[in-house]
Amino acid sequence: MERLDHLEHLDRHLVDELAQVARETVRDELREQTRKQRRTATLYAASGAVALYAGAAVALAVGLALALGLPDWAAALITAAILGAVAYALRSAARPSASRPTGGKEAEAPAAPAAAPPSGLGTPYPPMPPVAPETPGTPEAGAAPRPGGLDPEQPHHRA
Repeated sequence: MERLDHLEHLDRHLVDELAQVARETVRDELREQTRKQRRTATLYAASGAVALYAGAAVALAVGLALALGLPDWAAALITAAILGAVAYALRSAARPSASRPTGGKEAEAPAAPAAAPPSGLGTPYPPMPPVAPETPGTPEAGAAPRPGGLDPEQPHHRA
């Protein structure tokens, strides 16, 4: 019996040691991934800040160029209008293509966007088509009834 108790103690010790090694390995891996993601996020932030300053310099240059032939207030107003138009175009480009009207029937009655589920994974179900698909062999809406006076939409009863 003593021998079995000793082996049970070794098994527990081995399991605890393996669990500790697994925890340390996962922790080290996560730390390495986090370090890489932090560096990438820092570079994106720096890129955005530099792009902001570059955009401000371009806006200043446009305003100064317009100020050569116009009053200062008019040049500033035109520059602001140009920047507003660019911002509107960028916002429109950022929207999903499904919400943009493409002309035809969709332009007359745009579909309401479906609310995303709390998980943030997009729509929980596929979108419904605006018109039901046509089945071969069935008359279209507004077509003349079939010969014999039978309406395919009505139930058939035998007398």
